[in-house]
Amino acid sequence: MRLIFCLVMTVAMQESPAAVLHTGHGQRYAQLADAAAAAVPGDTIFIHNGVYPGDVDLNGLKGAPGRWVCILAESPGKVTFRGGTSAWRASSIAWLHIEGIVFSHQTGNGINFDDGARPDSPAHHLHFRQCVFRDIVAQGNNDLLKLSGVRDFTIEGCVFENGARGGSGVDMVGCRDGRIAQCRFADLGANALQMKGGSSNIIVEACHFRNAGSRAINLGGSTGAAFFRPAGAGFEATRLSVRACVFEGSDVPVAFVGCTDSEVVQNTIYLPRRWAIRILQENKDTVRFAKCARNVFRNNIIYVDDQLRTACSTGAGTSPETFVFSHNLWFHATDRQWQGPQLPAPEPGGMYGKDPQFAHPLSGDFSILPTSPAAGAGSANSSPLSDHRGNAFRAAPSVGAFEVKP
Repeated sequence: MRLIFCLVMTVAMQESPAAVLHTGHGQRYAQLADAAAAAVPGDTIFIHNGVYPGDVDLNGLKGAPGRWVCILAESPGKVTFRGGTSAWRASSIAWLHIEGIVFSHQTGNGINFDDGARPDSPAHHLHFRQCVFRDIVAQGNNDLLKLSGVRDFTIEGCVFENGARGGSGVDMVGCRDGRIAQCRFADLGANALQMKGGSSNIIVEACHFRNAGSRAINLGGSTGAAFFRPAGAGFEATRLSVRACVFEGSDVPVAFVGCTDSEVVQNTIYLPRRWAIRILQENKDTVRFAKCARNVFRNNIIYVDDQLRTACSTGAGTSPETFVFSHNLWFHATDRQWQGPQLPAPEPGGMYGKDPQFAHPLSGDFSILPTSPAAGAGSANSSPLSDHRGNAFRAAPSVGAFEVKP
């Protein structure tokens, strides 16, 4: 069915039929690089089940509008690219759909796609679906998926696990117009997701983060001046949205780091180890960069215990008073006298000391019972329209990542 989908998707706008390039052990194209060199817009590279070596160079592989190049596993999860510095690498590729592939045991980055240090020639229109990135063989600043200068991208239904101690699940530098949805992140190092270096207009929705790094999500960061895209960007990151996600563990699930005009809404945060959120400014160039400011934290459930140091940590050089806090439910499981968080701005609609009544948190089910105080207690949103499981939020939404069942 996946092969038929790709053929239908690409053939409709072509004058000649799309080709299927059978690739792998015993096939016409033994190596992915050979098939990539032969592929033209609209073709499907169909990789037969097996384990293949990394360090595959995909430079030059491009589809076209309406004529994507698809790289498909014969069976999802049964095609593995193992080892190499990177499994795959390429610059300025475009219109590429990748589905069902496993990437593991790389020593650098799992995949490295970029613009070849030419911001005027970004990689664009990339779609990862049901891929697995895992078990990197490195402990430094090594990422399971590294994207630099990439625009118009989607990462959907993918798994990222067992990352490097100093690296990310997905590290985005100067990326824009992206969507990361229904992905799972577990047992990572520095962070699961990092969006910095001029990144903008990226949505993270309905993802699950479990012990996914010291900072599960880093909204912004600290980037060297030479690596910004666009070169003159006056922000680390802006217009980011994190919504309908579940966070378990991590030192801090959400860090606002030099970002502006971004939102964290309708999420469930469970037992963070040190802080619920942090507001920081790590790039100290105050002439060029705006302070971390004007961000929104609304309609979230935050469930903490005695591990918590401070609910909201603020650093120097930020403008936390410009943040909007609204309609969050804060509950301390081991201190029933807790008066709630010390926030840098007022919080209309905040709820404190009320158990959200999760269905079964020990098994990872953070949906809420009909009797939950979070039911129908949220502030109306223009987004997201759907909760963590794809159910529609009501006009008066519940607080957290799940809408209450009818």
